[in-house]
Amino acid sequence: MANNGKTKVVFLWHMHQPDYRDIMTGEYYFPWTYLHAIKDYVDMAAHIEAQLSAKAVVNFAPILLEQLDDYAQQIAAHLSRGEKIRDAVLASLVEPNLPLPGSMAFVDLAQKYLRANRERMIERFPVYRELADLVQSFKEKPYLGRYLNEQFLVDLGVWYHLSWLAEIPRRSDERIQRLQLKERGFTLEERRELLGIIGELVASIGPRYKKLADDGQIELCMSPYAHPIIPLLIDLNSAKEAMPNVSLPHATCYPDGRNRAKWHLNEGIKTFEHYFGKRPRGCWASEGSLSDDTLKLLHEAKFDWAATGDSVLHNSLRASENLAIATELKTTQKSLHRAYEFANVKINTFFRDDGLSDLIGFKYSTWHSDDAIGDLVNHMVNIANTAKDTKNTVISVIMDGENAWEYFPENAFHFLHSLYERLTTHPLLELSTYSEILDQQKPEPLHLPHLVAGSWVYGTFSTWIGDKDKNRGWDMLCDAKQQVDQALRKRSFSAEHLSQIEKQLALCEGSDWFWWFGDYNPAQSVSDFEYLFRRHLMNLYALIETPAPGYLNQVISIGGGDPASGGVMRQGHANQ
Repeated sequence: MANNGKTKVVFLWHMHQPDYRDIMTGEYYFPWTYLHAIKDYVDMAAHIEAQLSAKAVVNFAPILLEQLDDYAQQIAAHLSRGEKIRDAVLASLVEPNLPLPGSMAFVDLAQKYLRANRERMIERFPVYRELADLVQSFKEKPYLGRYLNEQFLVDLGVWYHLSWLAEIPRRSDERIQRLQLKERGFTLEERRELLGIIGELVASIGPRYKKLADDGQIELCMSPYAHPIIPLLIDLNSAKEAMPNVSLPHATCYPDGRNRAKWHLNEGIKTFEHYFGKRPRGCWASEGSLSDDTLKLLHEAKFDWAATGDSVLHNSLRASENLAIATELKTTQKSLHRAYEFANVKINTFFRDDGLSDLIGFKYSTWHSDDAIGDLVNHMVNIANTAKDTKNTVISVIMDGENAWEYFPENAFHFLHSLYERLTTHPLLELSTYSEILDQQKPEPLHLPHLVAGSWVYGTFSTWIGDKDKNRGWDMLCDAKQQVDQALRKRSFSAEHLSQIEKQLALCEGSDWFWWFGDYNPAQSVSDFEYLFRRHLMNLYALIETPAPGYLNQVISIGGGDPASGGVMRQGHANQ
């Protein structure tokens, strides 16, 4: 792909789930890893496989790769040797003795089976909708639950898992179609068959994406190991670059944060190499969080490119160090859709077109797919016509690759199929990957002295720091890190034990806990994630043989917000 006169378009799909396991027991607290695996990771691979000219960049958080491997092994071990599945929701699918009707455990499991998009995933299937309505009835009047039987819970659990299956295998796998046509009265043998399908899908993910990469259809890249916000690990004060008046935690810094950032990068590279057989060339730093210091670490780790949101670029162009160059860029209309280098660090940085990306994430789900694709492509053509510089122009659409699709009909089957089909045959636009562009187009990056630290969300770190609950979480993490450092100085741990401590510390440093703290987020999700954060910290104290502080028994954050304004998805610009 030399410069053929077409404007290059890169889709970067980011796949990430935090580690939901209790490191002491191996038990999963929540089922989101395997559910997104059988729905979103499978479908994305299948869409690209179906169109040989399609290309994309796919990012996997290393901690996610490990969980996918663990699930595949657990399911295989259960089906072949009867070993226990350490995920209560998945295990319930094949549990011979489910909770007694009317019991609290019965009601609790039934409610867990409803954690799916009501409009697109429950109401799509009439039987599932009927069962869900019954659950709502005895949720309001608990005594009604005693009139139901175990088969009700069996069928509800089967439909829950059927609704989470990827659309392409749903359309092609006769076993799935047979189960859906049966509708009710599922046997234990049929439940085990469904578990086998789930196991096949989960086990296929790593090899399928590796083959797509080996065949040149996708570029695989990584995030730091446990998905921490690297700039904040290095310097909590980096939050002030884009938010000068932000309130910070009482802790003035994260202890030895730079070395912890290096650890996440090095461990991430090792994990990536283990599963995909080669080093990644690109890094989507967790949540697109970058700073000058972060770019230096990425360069030291031999990455060729990084990416973040366009608000980070706009903030940087307003910085005093960059004003002279920014004025020149404004005059020449060269700005968003190209590579940059910052602070004399030789790493190409690309910027998410927040407008295009958020159209997919927040608008097109209610449109007919033909209209949505037509609108998106028209925007891209306008960008291409305005830029006129096909050597250096790169249109970047960067998105969470797993949470948007449940808002589309049929897991965005028609949208994604049409998206790749339209762009693989377009006369002015061409799908590509960042490394392919760097190798074959050799774009000339624009140079700026300073990158204003921020993330793809609003161009700031406000999603992870600055709120009183988020700051409290940082203080708790900093306290724990100080205790870890002290324990390592005073005690001698075996290599295996030390590895466990490092792994547990890494989980505590992940970004997801801080994302969910705050009263603007939905209460149930806040409760789930803040509990798991405290659980991870308790396990860390146990591993360093130090009494856990009493405050870990107290709830940090409650939530109560509307999922539309909080929740699992965000828009790139704060004013949208």
